[in-house]
Amino acid sequence: MSHRTLFLLPGDGIGPEITAEVVKIIDFLNDKAGAGFEVEQGLVGGSAYDVHGVAISEDDMARAMAADAVFLAAVGGPKWDSVPYEVRPEAGLLRLRKDMQLFANLRPAICYSALAASSSLKPELVEGLDILIVRELTGGVYFGEPKEIIDLDNGQQRAIDTQVYDTYEIERIASVAFELARTRGNRVCSMEKRNVMKSGLFWNQVVTRVHKEKFADVELSHMLADAGGMQLVRAPKQFDVIVTDNLFGDMLSDVAAMLTGSLGMLPSASLGAEDPATGKRKAMYEPVHGSAPDIAGQGIANPLAMIASFAMCMRYSFNMIAEADALEAAISDVLEQGYRTGDIMSEGCKKVGTAGMGDAVLAAYAKTLSL
Repeated sequence: MSHRTLFLLPGDGIGPEITAEVVKIIDFLNDKAGAGFEVEQGLVGGSAYDVHGVAISEDDMARAMAADAVFLAAVGGPKWDSVPYEVRPEAGLLRLRKDMQLFANLRPAICYSALAASSSLKPELVEGLDILIVRELTGGVYFGEPKEIIDLDNGQQRAIDTQVYDTYEIERIASVAFELARTRGNRVCSMEKRNVMKSGLFWNQVVTRVHKEKFADVELSHMLADAGGMQLVRAPKQFDVIVTDNLFGDMLSDVAAMLTGSLGMLPSASLGAEDPATGKRKAMYEPVHGSAPDIAGQGIANPLAMIASFAMCMRYSFNMIAEADALEAAISDVLEQGYRTGDIMSEGCKKVGTAGMGDAVLAAYAKTLSL
Protein backbone atom coordinates (compact mmCIF):
# COMPACT_ATOMS: atom_id res chain seq x y z
CA MET A 1 0.00 0.00 0.00
CA SER A 2 1.38 3.41 -0.95
CA HIS A 3 1.75 6.04 1.76
CA ARG A 4 0.41 9.49 1.12
CA THR A 5 1.30 12.08 3.76
CA LEU A 6 -1.16 14.87 4.46
CA PHE A 7 -0.50 17.73 6.86
CA LEU A 8 -3.72 19.34 8.07
CA LEU A 9 -3.79 22.91 9.37
CA PRO A 10 -7.36 23.59 10.55
CA GLY A 11 -6.48 27.16 11.57
CA ASP A 12 -9.05 29.52 13.05
CA GLY A 13 -12.79 30.18 13.17
CA ILE A 14 -14.78 27.56 11.28
CA GLY A 15 -11.55 25.86 10.17
CA PRO A 16 -11.62 22.94 12.64
CA GLU A 17 -15.31 22.23 11.88
CA ILE A 18 -14.89 22.01 8.11
CA THR A 19 -11.61 20.09 8.45
CA ALA A 20 -13.47 17.42 10.45
CA GLU A 21 -15.71 16.75 7.41
CA VAL A 22 -12.69 16.12 5.19
CA VAL A 23 -11.20 13.80 7.82
CA LYS A 24 -14.38 11.67 7.53
CA ILE A 25 -13.69 11.24 3.80
CA ILE A 26 -9.98 10.49 4.37
CA ASP A 27 -10.87 7.87 7.01
CA PHE A 28 -13.43 6.35 4.65
CA LEU A 29 -10.90 6.09 1.79
CA ASN A 30 -8.30 4.55 4.11
CA ASP A 31 -10.80 2.09 5.54
CA LYS A 32 -12.68 1.05 2.40
CA ALA A 33 -10.21 1.67 -0.42
CA GLY A 34 -6.81 1.24 1.25
CA ALA A 35 -5.84 4.77 0.20
CA GLY A 36 -2.90 4.89 2.61
CA PHE A 37 -3.31 8.49 3.75
CA GLU A 38 -1.13 9.32 6.76
CA VAL A 39 -2.47 12.42 8.49
CA GLU A 40 -0.81 14.83 10.92
CA GLN A 41 -2.30 18.05 12.28
CA GLY A 42 -0.64 21.33 13.23
CA LEU A 43 -1.43 24.94 14.07
CA VAL A 44 -1.47 28.00 11.82
CA GLY A 45 -2.76 31.56 12.14
CA GLY A 46 -4.30 32.87 15.33
CA SER A 47 -4.40 29.42 16.93
CA ALA A 48 -0.63 29.12 16.42
CA TYR A 49 -0.07 32.65 17.77
CA ASP A 50 -1.99 31.79 20.95
CA VAL A 51 0.26 28.78 21.62
CA HIS A 52 3.63 29.75 20.08
CA GLY A 53 3.53 33.54 19.68
CA VAL A 54 4.01 33.19 15.92
CA ALA A 55 1.64 32.48 13.01
CA ILE A 56 3.29 29.09 12.35
CA SER A 57 5.96 27.36 14.44
CA GLU A 58 9.29 26.16 13.01
CA ASP A 59 8.29 22.56 13.81
CA ASP A 60 4.99 22.81 11.93
CA MET A 61 6.75 24.58 9.05
CA ALA A 62 9.18 21.65 8.81
CA ARG A 63 6.28 19.16 8.81
CA ALA A 64 4.59 21.16 6.05
CA MET A 65 7.76 21.06 3.95
CA ALA A 66 8.06 17.28 4.41
CA ALA A 67 4.43 16.38 3.59
CA ASP A 68 3.15 15.28 0.18
CA ALA A 69 0.40 17.89 0.52
CA VAL A 70 -0.65 20.56 3.01
CA PHE A 71 -4.32 21.15 3.71
CA LEU A 72 -5.22 24.51 5.24
CA ALA A 73 -8.73 25.57 6.28
CA ALA A 74 -8.74 29.28 7.21
CA VAL A 75 -6.87 31.83 9.30
CA GLY A 76 -7.64 35.07 11.10
CA GLY A 77 -10.35 36.82 13.04
CA PRO A 78 -10.97 39.99 15.07
CA LYS A 79 -9.40 38.39 18.15
CA TRP A 80 -5.95 38.90 16.59
CA ASP A 81 -6.47 42.32 14.99
CA SER A 82 -4.04 44.01 17.37
CA VAL A 83 -1.13 41.52 17.23
CA PRO A 84 2.12 42.76 15.63
CA TYR A 85 2.08 42.83 11.81
CA GLU A 86 4.80 40.20 11.38
CA VAL A 87 2.96 37.59 13.50
CA ARG A 88 -0.61 38.30 12.30
CA PRO A 89 -2.54 35.12 11.35
CA GLU A 90 -2.12 35.76 7.59
CA ALA A 91 1.68 35.73 8.04
CA GLY A 92 1.47 31.95 8.52
CA LEU A 93 -0.27 31.53 5.19
CA LEU A 94 2.20 33.83 3.41
CA ARG A 95 5.18 31.99 4.92
CA LEU A 96 3.84 28.63 3.79
CA ARG A 97 3.41 29.95 0.24
CA LYS A 98 6.87 31.56 0.23
CA ASP A 99 8.93 28.79 1.85
CA MET A 100 7.20 26.03 -0.14
CA GLN A 101 7.64 28.19 -3.29
CA LEU A 102 3.99 27.76 -4.25
CA PHE A 103 3.99 29.97 -7.32
CA ALA A 104 0.84 28.69 -9.08
CA ASN A 105 -2.55 29.34 -7.51
CA LEU A 106 -5.42 27.46 -9.18
CA ARG A 107 -8.90 28.79 -8.46
CA PRO A 108 -11.77 27.11 -10.28
CA ALA A 109 -15.06 28.99 -10.57
CA ILE A 110 -17.70 26.30 -11.05
CA CYS A 111 -21.41 27.00 -11.00
CA TYR A 112 -23.37 23.91 -10.03
CA SER A 113 -26.69 23.78 -11.90
CA ALA A 114 -28.59 23.49 -8.62
CA LEU A 115 -27.15 26.84 -7.46
CA ALA A 116 -27.45 28.84 -10.72
CA ALA A 117 -30.37 30.82 -9.28
CA SER A 118 -28.19 31.90 -6.30
CA SER A 119 -25.76 33.85 -8.49
CA SER A 120 -26.05 37.63 -8.69
CA LEU A 121 -26.12 37.18 -12.49
CA LYS A 122 -28.97 35.74 -14.55
CA PRO A 123 -29.00 31.92 -14.32
CA GLU A 124 -28.45 31.49 -18.09
CA LEU A 125 -25.18 33.44 -17.85
CA VAL A 126 -23.69 31.19 -15.17
CA GLU A 127 -25.34 27.75 -15.39
CA GLY A 128 -22.64 25.23 -16.31
CA LEU A 129 -19.85 27.80 -15.73
CA ASP A 130 -16.41 26.16 -15.40
CA ILE A 131 -13.49 28.60 -15.42
CA LEU A 132 -10.00 28.01 -14.02
CA ILE A 133 -8.01 31.07 -12.93
CA VAL A 134 -4.26 30.48 -12.73
CA ARG A 135 -2.73 33.23 -10.57
CA GLU A 136 0.99 33.83 -10.11
CA LEU A 137 1.42 33.69 -6.34
CA THR A 138 4.98 34.47 -5.24
CA GLY A 139 5.97 37.52 -7.32
CA GLY A 140 4.54 40.86 -8.34
CA VAL A 141 3.56 43.82 -6.23
CA TYR A 142 2.86 41.81 -3.04
CA PHE A 143 6.50 40.77 -2.75
CA GLY A 144 8.43 43.40 -4.75
CA GLU A 145 11.03 45.63 -3.03
CA PRO A 146 11.16 48.41 -2.04
CA LYS A 147 7.92 48.19 -0.05
CA GLU A 148 7.79 51.03 2.44
CA ILE A 149 6.29 54.25 3.71
CA ILE A 150 8.90 57.01 3.87
CA ASP A 151 8.94 60.54 5.27
CA LEU A 152 9.60 63.38 2.83
CA ASP A 153 11.26 66.62 3.94
CA ASN A 154 8.14 68.71 3.28
CA GLY A 155 5.93 67.11 5.94
CA GLN A 156 4.48 64.65 3.43
CA GLN A 157 4.90 60.88 3.34
CA ARG A 158 5.26 58.53 0.39
CA ALA A 159 4.04 54.91 0.19
CA ILE A 160 5.87 52.60 -2.22
CA ASP A 161 4.99 49.14 -3.50
CA THR A 162 7.00 47.68 -6.37
CA GLN A 163 5.66 45.48 -9.17
CA VAL A 164 8.50 43.14 -10.19
CA TYR A 165 8.56 40.08 -12.48
CA ASP A 166 11.52 38.11 -13.81
CA THR A 167 11.36 36.10 -17.04
CA TYR A 168 11.34 32.68 -15.33
CA GLU A 169 8.41 33.61 -13.07
CA ILE A 170 6.19 34.38 -16.06
CA GLU A 171 7.46 31.39 -18.07
CA ARG A 172 6.58 28.88 -15.36
CA ILE A 173 3.10 30.22 -14.56
CA ALA A 174 2.27 30.44 -18.28
CA SER A 175 3.43 26.83 -18.75
CA VAL A 176 1.15 25.64 -15.92
CA ALA A 177 -1.81 27.45 -17.51
CA PHE A 178 -1.17 25.96 -20.95
CA GLU A 179 -0.68 22.44 -19.54
CA LEU A 180 -3.96 22.65 -17.60
CA ALA A 181 -5.79 24.06 -20.63
CA ARG A 182 -4.83 20.90 -22.54
CA THR A 183 -6.82 18.87 -19.99
CA ARG A 184 -9.87 21.14 -20.35
CA GLY A 185 -11.14 23.35 -23.20
CA ASN A 186 -7.64 24.04 -24.61
CA ARG A 187 -8.02 27.83 -24.38
CA VAL A 188 -5.97 30.34 -22.36
CA CYS A 189 -6.68 34.04 -21.91
CA SER A 190 -3.74 36.02 -20.46
CA MET A 191 -4.65 39.22 -18.63
CA GLU A 192 -2.39 42.19 -17.75
CA LYS A 193 -2.23 45.99 -18.20
CA ARG A 194 0.29 46.30 -21.02
CA ASN A 195 -1.23 49.66 -22.04
CA VAL A 196 0.03 51.44 -18.90
CA MET A 197 2.50 49.09 -17.14
CA LYS A 198 5.95 47.96 -18.30
CA SER A 199 5.50 44.76 -16.29
CA GLY A 200 2.26 44.14 -18.22
CA LEU A 201 4.00 44.62 -21.55
CA PHE A 202 6.77 42.24 -20.44
CA TRP A 203 4.18 39.68 -19.18
CA ASN A 204 2.45 39.77 -22.57
CA GLN A 205 5.73 39.26 -24.46
CA VAL A 206 6.88 36.31 -22.34
CA VAL A 207 3.48 34.52 -22.40
CA THR A 208 3.34 34.97 -26.20
CA ARG A 209 6.84 33.50 -26.63
CA VAL A 210 6.17 30.50 -24.33
CA HIS A 211 2.99 29.78 -26.28
CA LYS A 212 4.78 29.93 -29.64
CA GLU A 213 7.71 27.76 -28.49
CA LYS A 214 5.91 25.00 -26.56
CA PHE A 215 2.13 25.26 -26.62
CA ALA A 216 1.09 26.35 -30.12
CA ASP A 217 -1.70 23.72 -30.02
CA VAL A 218 -3.48 25.71 -27.28
CA GLU A 219 -5.60 28.70 -28.29
CA LEU A 220 -4.16 31.88 -26.70
CA SER A 221 -5.86 35.27 -26.38
CA HIS A 222 -4.89 38.43 -24.49
CA MET A 223 -7.09 40.87 -22.61
CA LEU A 224 -6.46 43.95 -20.49
CA ALA A 225 -7.19 43.00 -16.88
CA ASP A 226 -9.84 45.69 -16.35
CA ALA A 227 -11.66 44.59 -19.52
CA GLY A 228 -11.31 41.02 -18.24
CA GLY A 229 -13.13 41.94 -15.04
CA MET A 230 -15.92 43.49 -17.10
CA GLN A 231 -16.16 40.44 -19.39
CA LEU A 232 -16.27 38.06 -16.39
CA VAL A 233 -19.46 39.82 -15.30
CA ARG A 234 -20.87 40.29 -18.82
CA ALA A 235 -20.34 36.83 -20.36
CA PRO A 236 -18.24 34.59 -18.08
CA LYS A 237 -18.70 31.37 -20.08
CA GLN A 238 -16.45 32.73 -22.86
CA PHE A 239 -13.41 31.82 -20.71
CA ASP A 240 -11.72 28.47 -20.07
CA VAL A 241 -8.35 29.15 -18.37
CA ILE A 242 -7.31 32.67 -17.35
CA VAL A 243 -3.65 33.30 -16.46
CA THR A 244 -2.64 36.50 -14.70
CA ASP A 245 -0.31 38.06 -12.15
CA ASN A 246 -0.57 38.14 -8.37
CA LEU A 247 -2.51 41.39 -7.93
CA PHE A 248 -4.95 41.02 -10.83
CA GLY A 249 -5.34 37.32 -10.03
CA ASP A 250 -6.35 38.17 -6.48
CA MET A 251 -9.10 40.51 -7.71
CA LEU A 252 -10.30 38.60 -10.76
CA SER A 253 -10.61 35.30 -8.90
CA ASP A 254 -12.82 36.96 -6.28
CA VAL A 255 -15.03 38.37 -9.05
CA ALA A 256 -15.24 34.91 -10.63
CA ALA A 257 -16.01 33.36 -7.25
CA MET A 258 -19.11 35.47 -6.75
CA LEU A 259 -20.51 34.42 -10.16
CA THR A 260 -21.06 30.97 -8.70
CA GLY A 261 -23.58 32.02 -6.08
CA SER A 262 -21.46 31.59 -2.96
CA LEU A 263 -17.86 32.27 -1.99
CA GLY A 264 -18.34 29.35 0.42
CA MET A 265 -18.41 26.87 -2.47
CA LEU A 266 -15.00 27.30 -4.04
CA PRO A 267 -11.74 25.36 -3.55
CA SER A 268 -8.19 26.32 -4.47
CA ALA A 269 -4.77 24.75 -4.96
CA SER A 270 -1.31 26.32 -4.74
CA LEU A 271 1.43 24.36 -6.48
CA GLY A 272 5.21 24.55 -6.54
CA ALA A 273 7.68 23.47 -9.21
CA GLU A 274 7.99 19.82 -10.18
CA ASP A 275 10.91 18.04 -8.52
CA PRO A 276 13.04 16.69 -11.43
CA ALA A 277 13.95 13.57 -9.40
CA THR A 278 10.52 12.53 -8.12
CA GLY A 279 8.10 14.36 -10.43
CA LYS A 280 6.24 15.58 -7.33
CA ARG A 281 5.25 19.16 -6.59
CA LYS A 282 4.94 20.82 -3.19
CA ALA A 283 1.28 21.73 -2.82
CA MET A 284 -1.19 23.38 -0.47
CA TYR A 285 -4.97 23.20 -0.74
CA GLU A 286 -7.46 25.56 0.88
CA PRO A 287 -11.01 26.83 0.46
CA VAL A 288 -11.32 30.35 -0.95
CA HIS A 289 -13.53 31.58 1.90
CA GLY A 290 -12.30 32.99 5.22
CA SER A 291 -12.51 31.84 8.83
CA ALA A 292 -16.05 33.25 9.39
CA PRO A 293 -15.53 33.87 13.14
CA ASP A 294 -19.14 35.11 13.46
CA ILE A 295 -20.46 31.55 12.95
CA ALA A 296 -17.54 29.56 14.40
CA GLY A 297 -18.48 26.75 16.78
CA GLN A 298 -22.13 26.72 15.75
CA GLY A 299 -21.95 23.72 13.40
CA ILE A 300 -23.56 25.65 10.54
CA ALA A 301 -20.55 26.38 8.27
CA ASN A 302 -20.59 25.13 4.68
CA PRO A 303 -17.87 22.43 4.30
CA LEU A 304 -18.25 22.01 0.51
CA ALA A 305 -15.32 24.26 -0.50
CA MET A 306 -13.08 22.34 1.90
CA ILE A 307 -14.30 19.01 0.52
CA ALA A 308 -13.83 20.23 -3.07
CA SER A 309 -10.29 21.32 -2.11
CA PHE A 310 -9.64 17.72 -1.08
CA ALA A 311 -10.83 16.61 -4.54
CA MET A 312 -8.22 18.98 -6.03
CA CYS A 313 -5.65 17.48 -3.65
CA MET A 314 -6.39 13.96 -4.88
CA ARG A 315 -6.23 15.17 -8.49
CA TYR A 316 -3.03 17.23 -8.44
CA SER A 317 -0.93 15.69 -5.64
CA PHE A 318 -1.85 12.01 -5.79
CA ASN A 319 -3.11 11.47 -9.35
CA MET A 320 -6.29 9.90 -7.90
CA ILE A 321 -8.33 11.14 -10.85
CA ALA A 322 -11.27 8.73 -10.57
CA GLU A 323 -11.62 9.38 -6.83
CA ALA A 324 -11.44 13.16 -7.39
CA ASP A 325 -14.05 13.03 -10.17
CA ALA A 326 -16.32 10.94 -7.96
CA LEU A 327 -16.02 13.36 -5.02
CA GLU A 328 -16.88 16.33 -7.26
CA ALA A 329 -19.85 14.36 -8.63
CA ALA A 330 -20.97 13.59 -5.06
CA ILE A 331 -21.01 17.32 -4.22
CA SER A 332 -23.14 17.97 -7.30
CA ASP A 333 -25.48 15.06 -6.42
CA VAL A 334 -26.03 16.33 -2.89
CA LEU A 335 -26.92 19.79 -4.18
CA GLU A 336 -29.30 18.28 -6.75
CA GLN A 337 -30.94 16.36 -3.89
CA GLY A 338 -31.67 19.72 -2.26
CA TYR A 339 -29.28 19.64 0.71
CA ARG A 340 -28.24 23.17 1.72
CA THR A 341 -26.29 24.85 4.50
CA GLY A 342 -27.59 28.26 5.59
CA ASP A 343 -25.38 30.30 3.24
CA ILE A 344 -26.85 28.66 0.12
CA MET A 345 -30.33 27.89 1.48
CA SER A 346 -33.33 28.48 -0.79
CA GLU A 347 -37.02 27.75 -0.55
CA GLY A 348 -38.06 24.08 -0.67
CA CYS A 349 -34.57 22.76 0.13
CA LYS A 350 -33.38 20.67 3.09
CA LYS A 351 -31.36 22.75 5.55
CA VAL A 352 -28.47 20.89 7.18
CA GLY A 353 -25.49 21.84 9.33
CA THR A 354 -21.78 21.27 8.73
CA ALA A 355 -21.80 17.61 9.80
CA GLY A 356 -25.10 16.91 8.02
CA MET A 357 -23.69 18.21 4.73
CA GLY A 358 -20.46 16.25 5.22
CA ASP A 359 -22.42 13.06 5.92
CA ALA A 360 -24.60 13.59 2.83
CA VAL A 361 -21.53 14.02 0.61
CA LEU A 362 -19.87 10.95 2.13
CA ALA A 363 -22.99 8.85 1.51
CA ALA A 364 -23.18 10.03 -2.12
CA TYR A 365 -19.43 9.45 -2.52
CA ALA A 366 -19.64 5.87 -1.20
CA LYS A 367 -22.46 5.21 -3.67
CA THR A 368 -20.54 6.73 -6.60
CA LEU A 369 -17.43 4.68 -5.80
CA SER A 370 -19.57 1.59 -5.04
CA LEU A 371 -17.78 1.10 -1.72
